[in-house]
Amino acid sequence: MIRWGLIGASTIAREWVIGAIRAAGGEVVSVMSSSEERGQAYAAENGIAKAVTSLDDLVGDAEVDAVYISTTNELHHAQALAAIHAGKHVLCEKPLAMNLNDGCEMVLKACEAGVVLGTNHHLRNAATHCAMREAIAAGRIGRPIAARVFHAVYLPPHLQGWRLERPDAGGGVILDITVHDADTLRFILDDDPIEAVAISHSAGMGKEGLEDGVMGVLRFRSGVIAQFHDAFTTKYAETGLEVHGTDGSLIGRNVMSQRPVGTVTLRNEEGEVELPLDHRNLYETGVSAFHAAIEGNGRPSATGEDGVWSLATGLAVVKAAATGVAAQIETGL
Repeated sequence: MIRWGLIGASTIAREWVIGAIRAAGGEVVSVMSSSEERGQAYAAENGIAKAVTSLDDLVGDAEVDAVYISTTNELHHAQALAAIHAGKHVLCEKPLAMNLNDGCEMVLKACEAGVVLGTNHHLRNAATHCAMREAIAAGRIGRPIAARVFHAVYLPPHLQGWRLERPDAGGGVILDITVHDADTLRFILDDDPIEAVAISHSAGMGKEGLEDGVMGVLRFRSGVIAQFHDAFTTKYAETGLEVHGTDGSLIGRNVMSQRPVGTVTLRNEEGEVELPLDHRNLYETGVSAFHAAIEGNGRPSATGEDGVWSLATGLAVVKAAATGVAAQIETGL
C-alpha cells in the first residue's frame, strides 16, 4: 500500500483526490496545512490520522511514500523540491511552477533522486480524450489540420478566492484552465505547440488585473492550429473539443470536465458514428497510473515533462495576451 501525505488541505483533494487514492488502493496518512485549526478539522472530516503545520514534518515522515501538492501555484516549486529531497514521490497540481526554470528544476531533481514526478492533468484520463487520441493515431480522420477547444466555464464561489485575487499566486484563467487545454491537445494530437497568440480580458470576476477570460490560437509543430476559449464567467456554456482532419472530424461534447461524462462523434464521408467509451473516474485512473509508476510499471498519466510543456504554453499565452505579439513556446528541456 502506498501511503500519501497531502501538502495543502484543499478542496480538490477533498472532492476528488482523497477518494481516488483510496479507490486505487492507497492510504492518506497525513495532511499539512498552514493553519493548525483548519488542518485538524480537515483531517477529522476526511478520516486522516495526522495533521501537521510544517512541511518538514510531512516530508520527513517515514510513513509517507508520496505527496500530493495542491497549494497555491507559487508554493509548488519549493514544496516539491523538499519532498523530492526527502525521497518522496510527487504528484503536483498544475501549473508545476511559476516559471520554466523552476519547472525544469523539479523534473531534473526528481530524475536525480530516482522518484516519480507527475502533473495532475486529469483530463488525459478521460475516456473521451483517449478515444480521440486512438482515432487520430489510427488515421480515422486523415491528417489533422485544426482543432477547437471550448473550456469556458463558471468558477463557483467556493473556488474563486486566490484564483481571482492574487497575481502573486499565479491566479487567472490562463494558468488555471489554458494549461489543461494545452496538455489535452498535446495528448490527443501527439504533437507539441510552438507558438501562441491570444487576447484576454476581465468580464467582472478577475481582480487586480487578473484575466477571467481568454481566446487564442496555438500552432503545433505539424502545422495544426488550435483555437481555444477559456473563462471563469460563463454559467451556461457547453465544453467541447473538436479535431478536424483531411478525411473526417471528431466532435467531443461535454468533455472538458472533471466528471467521467461526454460523447465523441466521428464524422466522415460515410456519415456519423458515436465512438464507444468506457467512462471511469479520471482521478482514480490517474492515481492508479501513478501507483504503477512508483512500482516500476509505466509512467504517470502526465509526467513532470508534460507539466513543463503545459506551463511553457500557459506562460506563452500570458505573454501573447499582454503584448499583442505572437509568443514562441519553448520548454528548456
